[in-house]
Amino acid sequence: MTLKEIDKGIYTQDSITSEIADIDGIIFDCDGVLVDVSNSYDLAIQRTTAYVLKEIAGIPKFDPVTSKIIEGFKATGGFNDEVDLTYVSILSLVAADNLNKKGSQFIFEVIKNADQTGIKSVEKFLEKSNAGITKIKQQLAYPGPRDSNPLCSIFDQLFYGPELYFKLFNKKSNFSDQGLIENDVVLVKKELLAKLKKKFDKKIAIVSGRGIESIRYSLKELLEEFNVKNSMFLEDEPRELGKPNPASLFRTLNGIGCSHCLYVGDSMEDFIMAQKATEMGKKTTFCGIIGTSKFPEEKKKFFEEKNVPLIVNSIELLPKVLNLV
Repeated sequence: MTLKEIDKGIYTQDSITSEIADIDGIIFDCDGVLVDVSNSYDLAIQRTTAYVLKEIAGIPKFDPVTSKIIEGFKATGGFNDEVDLTYVSILSLVAADNLNKKGSQFIFEVIKNADQTGIKSVEKFLEKSNAGITKIKQQLAYPGPRDSNPLCSIFDQLFYGPELYFKLFNKKSNFSDQGLIENDVVLVKKELLAKLKKKFDKKIAIVSGRGIESIRYSLKELLEEFNVKNSMFLEDEPRELGKPNPASLFRTLNGIGCSHCLYVGDSMEDFIMAQKATEMGKKTTFCGIIGTSKFPEEKKKFFEEKNVPLIVNSIELLPKVLNLV
């Protein structure tokens, strides 16, 4: 369904206009919405993959994990967790090396065969391809406990840096470089939240794949502008609660007492989660953010094809969307 551009950077379906006035709460994803992570989390995916391929898999030359690859995996709806995405990138490139195929081509073949089941769909495809991934799977033992799994540890050391890694896990990092979290660009501003709070008061929360301390480190005092008590920080929760499981969103919706929520996210998992919450009886309108993507026009087209009812370039446009200005 084609969307109308009702204002610069705001695209909606006709059917959504009458529903906007009914919204009584707003919940945000963090990465790609409140924070631009294109030079933090995305870089952590790339550097962790490169380190594992060289130091653990013993592959000196390989094609890099590009932004197109990252967005490709995320578009399947099964890779909201960046370490999951790192893991399947490693498996795919090890498989390509074993099969004597060009990594950058083979990995897109993997993406075409991936789906909402995430890791399971990739492992299934690679095992059918006789790609010889048993050894690297054993070496990484993923998924596993966040604080002891080899892959998680490497990723977290690179992302958090020595000081924050020690604070979070009480372990010394093997890397001395500054944490990539320092490259986070905070997009949400206090002025925006003040406008939203006039309408929604305490019905403004977060449901994010990040842990609370990671979000607090980036947002600092801005985190307290949200209803933290009823927010969900999924890195701190059991793995089965990860997106697109709607249980976390459902819990937040109940906690803030919201009957019609606007969920603001940037991924397929976010959209699926919002749809599932609606199916469970908690009406949730999804708003897709495209401005933080390296390929915003492609993301807009992708969201349009998935029948997303509301797409905006930036969260700064939300007051216009909600008729608050």
